[in-house]
Amino acid sequence: MTVDAKALATAFYGNAPKLSYVSECGGGSRESLSEIQRYPADYDAAGVYGFDGYKTLMHFGQLWVYQAAHQEEGSYIPPEKYPMIHQAVLDKCDAQVDGIKDGVIENPPSCKFDPKVLLCKGADGPNCLTAPQVKAVRTIYTPVTNPRTKKEIYSPLFPGSELGWRQMAGPQPFPNALEFMKWVVFADPNWEYQKRPPNFDSDVALASQPEKTVINSDNPNLKEFMARGGKLLMVSGWADAGIAPGGAVRYHNEVLAKMGNTKAVRESMRLFMVPGMGHCPGINGAENYDVDTFKILQQWKQGGSAPDQLIATRYQSGKPVGKRLVCAYPQVAVYKGSGAAEDAANFSCKMPK
Repeated sequence: MTVDAKALATAFYGNAPKLSYVSECGGGSRESLSEIQRYPADYDAAGVYGFDGYKTLMHFGQLWVYQAAHQEEGSYIPPEKYPMIHQAVLDKCDAQVDGIKDGVIENPPSCKFDPKVLLCKGADGPNCLTAPQVKAVRTIYTPVTNPRTKKEIYSPLFPGSELGWRQMAGPQPFPNALEFMKWVVFADPNWEYQKRPPNFDSDVALASQPEKTVINSDNPNLKEFMARGGKLLMVSGWADAGIAPGGAVRYHNEVLAKMGNTKAVRESMRLFMVPGMGHCPGINGAENYDVDTFKILQQWKQGGSAPDQLIATRYQSGKPVGKRLVCAYPQVAVYKGSGAAEDAANFSCKMPK
């Protein structure tokens, strides 16, 4: 039986819906994107958080991190060392972009941190890295790359994400990535990672076949969606260690390249890259940021003005500790020179130097 949702709403409320929204994070973000790409008339505005549009490549990114931490004897990095690596990254890059040491890297791609500075001078210890561990950290910060062609395949994890590495760089590969390889890439219920690890050349090509890429939501042509007034809000965390955040930047840039970097397109799409935020807005973890993304989406669509900035609440171990200004990409938040670091009013949005 076919159900007419608008007819049901009209019968119950007396009116059909005036606006329809879809707002999802993580794996759900792929459904949001798929809707506006394939059925542009279904929704008036879409929220996409923790970008998952490149599904067939994302899992290779997750296994890239695992392989980096297990590529040779001694590569594994005990989670107890993550805070030490994270602090070294902050010591190097914390104030480089925003002009203040506040425990957050404003623009991680600009951070040129070499983990060699942590190389143990003698025996292994809790406050240093062995040579294999240094190599592993460097690889984690390096884009997923085809070893034969040297072509970049997928985004790396960025400096500042270290506190979230446990799931991807732990003793076992990330389960979702294993299931994807077993059932989608190889279609072999007997496949086992340890017997036949995936490679980043022929297996990426195998995963990129049309019958598999149908699960992606990476079409940059949003002409029909935007033509009817559709709004796309994307919010990703620079410290996301589950879905490497460079995918959101890549898609944003591909939309502009496909549709033209015009005012009309820019006013229909906004990307906010939140420094220090992990996988999706929230209050969990040692460090995270929360923001009412759906409210922003509603105000944008119903108020008419595209947001150029948002205010995120910073949480540490589940407790709010302040507010942070987040600027529409590619702008960054820069300290004005006085006042508390946890007060968003003390920052302004500027283009990165």
